[in-house]
Amino acid sequence: MQSFRTEIENPVVEKDIIELANKIELFHNGKIDEEKFRSLRLARGVYGQRQQGVQMIRIKLPYGKVKSNQLKRIADVADEYSTGRLHITTRQDIQIHYVSLDRTPELWAQLEKDDVTLREACGNTVRNVTASETAGIDPNEPFDVSPYADAVFSYFLRNPICQEMGRKFKVSFSGTDQDTGLSYMHDLGFIAKINNGVRGFKVMLGGGLGSQPRHADELYSFLPSEKIIPLMEGVLRIFDRHGERKSRAKARMKFLIKDIGVEAFKKLVEEEQTAIPHQTIEIDAVGYKAAIPVQTDSVPEVAVENEKAFELWKKNNVIPQKQPGYVAIGIKVLLGDFYTDKARLLADLVENYAAGEIRLSLRQNILIPFVNQDLLPLFYQELQKLGFVDPGYNKAIDITACPGTDTCNLGIASSTGIAAELERILKAEYPQYLDKDDLVIKISGCMNACGQHSMANIGFQGMSIRTKDKLVAPALQVLLGGGNLGNGKGQFADKVVKIPSKRGPEALRRILNDFEANAEDKTFMKYYQDKGQMYFYELLTDLSSVDNLTPDDFIDWGNEEKYVKAIGVGECAGVVIDLVATLFLESEEKIDNAKASFANKVYSDAIYHAYSALINSAKALLIAENIKTNTHAGIVSQFDEVFVTSGKVTLKESFASKVYEMKKNPPTEEFALRYIETASKFLEQVQHYRMAEVENG
Repeated sequence: MQSFRTEIENPVVEKDIIELANKIELFHNGKIDEEKFRSLRLARGVYGQRQQGVQMIRIKLPYGKVKSNQLKRIADVADEYSTGRLHITTRQDIQIHYVSLDRTPELWAQLEKDDVTLREACGNTVRNVTASETAGIDPNEPFDVSPYADAVFSYFLRNPICQEMGRKFKVSFSGTDQDTGLSYMHDLGFIAKINNGVRGFKVMLGGGLGSQPRHADELYSFLPSEKIIPLMEGVLRIFDRHGERKSRAKARMKFLIKDIGVEAFKKLVEEEQTAIPHQTIEIDAVGYKAAIPVQTDSVPEVAVENEKAFELWKKNNVIPQKQPGYVAIGIKVLLGDFYTDKARLLADLVENYAAGEIRLSLRQNILIPFVNQDLLPLFYQELQKLGFVDPGYNKAIDITACPGTDTCNLGIASSTGIAAELERILKAEYPQYLDKDDLVIKISGCMNACGQHSMANIGFQGMSIRTKDKLVAPALQVLLGGGNLGNGKGQFADKVVKIPSKRGPEALRRILNDFEANAEDKTFMKYYQDKGQMYFYELLTDLSSVDNLTPDDFIDWGNEEKYVKAIGVGECAGVVIDLVATLFLESEEKIDNAKASFANKVYSDAIYHAYSALINSAKALLIAENIKTNTHAGIVSQFDEVFVTSGKVTLKESFASKVYEMKKNPPTEEFALRYIETASKFLEQVQHYRMAEVENG
């Protein structure tokens, strides 16, 4: 094993990074199954890129808050290990690309020097906790949701209940009833409310995008703030146990809710509360370290050269704050991409003249809070030097797009190329949309909807299209009529027509021209609802024809080569692994983790590690018998059926009785010790069974 060293003071973080380094070496040596290694690296923010041999690294930035020192650290890392380009995601993360897998542990160690993590930025974990970028400064918010988002992030980071779920889990916080955190499309969404002077949240459950968007259900109209973490822990435990694991396409929370219903799910969560260590968790909103604006002794005198441009910028990019005398400045970041040289200068600017932090937005932009109104000329001048004063922050002209086929393994067609072209058209031909904030355009390179196209007023999804001669060209699915209605309500867009990608600009022109001519004072959503899906199908259907394609139609946006539909190839271990032995090894690691948690007196974590070991050990024997496993609950019942009831494995009671003690007992020291012993003895028993089976051939 390589002797990798870090300079991290936090022993938990250091252990995590060293483990990644060790597992990379084992993977290279063919000693870890590819799927298991993929799970481990994804949970540490390391994501395979479309280009072979390099990785995309996702940097997890809770609710999009980035301090100036952290931004500088990220810039240094991007220069050292990547290409110097920073990409803001629709989940308020930053991604960097073209990183060598072998260098990811040292990259991570560098980031942690300024408390920046990769942990659980990808994979089947609780992903980044997102929130309204105006949290803490919005004049309409009942309270700042930042402390609550921060507490949820901290509580579930490295929490054993959410390390190896069937699929990812997404959480959002909205500061107002405008629901700018988009609760209706999240696994769990929280909207700030005050009820009789008590802080709390409206709770939405089971939303999601992807190929089958689902609107979240209302779980609670009001839940006191001290209940949100225990609730989420119960939700995660049930999702971990009952969520689909075999078919990734059906493994999200939304499918589990659809199958069993919200009331049945709610009952399971309530029954789980006995096993949860704390029935209430008070979140210290008073002690939360909120941004503090810099006090300037004097205001630098700045002469603005173009007063008209300055006023247009103020109109479109400056946002009032609830704090008197301060405003926030929105920076429109084209496609969410900016570079390290600008990042460092921006970090210096906010450190010297604002509050030393920025916020990343769900629309891939940057917000600078706590700017003294008197400093607006200075900020305009300095941001202009960086090319950061384009008007249109969060307006129609501000198009959201995922990376698509630029770097993503799953991309089918270009999203960034078409997005840039559509923005050019809007600026040149529809300048009135520069300050229109009730029209939202979003683009994704595939059905997975990282660009959130299915909740846009006008959405485009990357696809491919085939001619009668079996030639393949890049295409776009046009979706219309989606949008955020506020307070946990939203509308998903309808699929209207599929067209060759190069006809995307013409489709946008027809849609906007029709809207301009006929909508009068209606919003686009209302106009679309009045006209209906077939009206727009008739408007656009001739663009779908593939009988008259030109050579240019076979070249995707932003490319020069002929289009080839290709899903990126993942890494290959190149060695056949004994998966059963690997599962047993992981069970041993989980029991070691349980013992470590027990020694630290974190008994709930110890119990869950032991639970995971029990499930893993049973799964190993089932796989050895070529029995496919699906859910954790399914593994428990299958093991009883195949091994216990048949008498192949002798237990004093059913396997289910052993396993489900974890939900019937509070997480006491006594029970944790007993449950760890149960897991250890069970692992030893099934290992002996497996050895005997192998020896007997």
